[in-house]
Amino acid sequence: MKAANIGQFIRDIYRTDQFIPLHAPTFAGNEKRYVIDTIDSTFVSSVGKYVDEFENKIEHYTGAAKAVAVVNGTAALQTALYMAGVTVNDLVITQALTFVATCNVIYHLGASPLFVDVSNVSLGLCPVALERYLTEHASLTELGCVHKQTGQLIKAVVPMHTFGHPAQLDELVSICLKWQLTLIEDAAESLGSTYKGKHTGTIGDFGAVSFNGNKIITSGGGGMVLCKNEAQGIQVKHLTTTAKMPHAFEFFHDQAGFNHRMPNLNAALGCAQMEVIDDFLASKRLLAAKYSEFFAGSAYQFVIEPEYAKSNYWLNAVICESHEARNRLLTETNYNGVMTRPVWTLMHHLPMFKNALRGDLSYSELIAARLINLPSSPIDIRENK
Repeated sequence: MKAANIGQFIRDIYRTDQFIPLHAPTFAGNEKRYVIDTIDSTFVSSVGKYVDEFENKIEHYTGAAKAVAVVNGTAALQTALYMAGVTVNDLVITQALTFVATCNVIYHLGASPLFVDVSNVSLGLCPVALERYLTEHASLTELGCVHKQTGQLIKAVVPMHTFGHPAQLDELVSICLKWQLTLIEDAAESLGSTYKGKHTGTIGDFGAVSFNGNKIITSGGGGMVLCKNEAQGIQVKHLTTTAKMPHAFEFFHDQAGFNHRMPNLNAALGCAQMEVIDDFLASKRLLAAKYSEFFAGSAYQFVIEPEYAKSNYWLNAVICESHEARNRLLTETNYNGVMTRPVWTLMHHLPMFKNALRGDLSYSELIAARLINLPSSPIDIRENK
């Protein structure tokens, strides 16, 4: 199969000769009406009815005990790690195959990432690699889980649901319970994905969701912290709204909080997008089925959802037979106006994380050398049946 044929197949799906982006937002419902309503009301900032409504919609949709709206997915993850007690000189286990924001929040809390390999089942954090690393390099003490070599406390584990495909959560939960670690799901990419019938982000101790412009739904900017119980949610809401105590006119803050409040303007957009999320999911699963059928029997391995999960297929991906084949496909498609992208540079190859502790990352290296993301914007179901 030639790279040019792949590009033409994608053009046929999207029925256009124009530039095809990797993942563009779709606005086909009440987005404009709700945003104009916030402007007319003058409540465009951190106070307004749409913030509460957006949180309620996400709680109902995901089954989270409490959802707290914040300014972006990075803020959601930072808040979750802060709630887990991550602080200066701690270690947080995550995957090197991730977007840089995952590690940036660890760094800015004064902690350090510790990289473990991803699984060939999900492309998320591998439970086998995690258990192996902890057994060889950690010990349980009265202080908690301690890294033998450095003496640092390992506080949390952050798997990412890569491209929307749920990680192996039962195994990860079991390991975290055994080693007294907080499990925080980086669910930035997986709104609409379920693990054994449960929504991602609700199975660990906390979940962090993103509503960036390239996600399955968008609020322009924005994120959400998913909490397992009401008490956590109340504390997260307090913490992310500058820890201000309720009062008719006095400004009193009882702890050093964050100003992570989502503006009402963004929440209005998010509310409108939630009204059509099921349509987006149906569209994206149809697109994934078309890709899967097209690549069947070829040298390209299309990445499918794990058998235990139902994925939102946020970004479709293929694994090429070699690094050279990957580069040929990237060059051909992008030169001809079809946006494809390699996976993110692995975190330990970035200058700020090059000295981070890590286990064997062989599969992460293979994926980084061979994987390509394909255009994944929702398609018109009526035209593609």
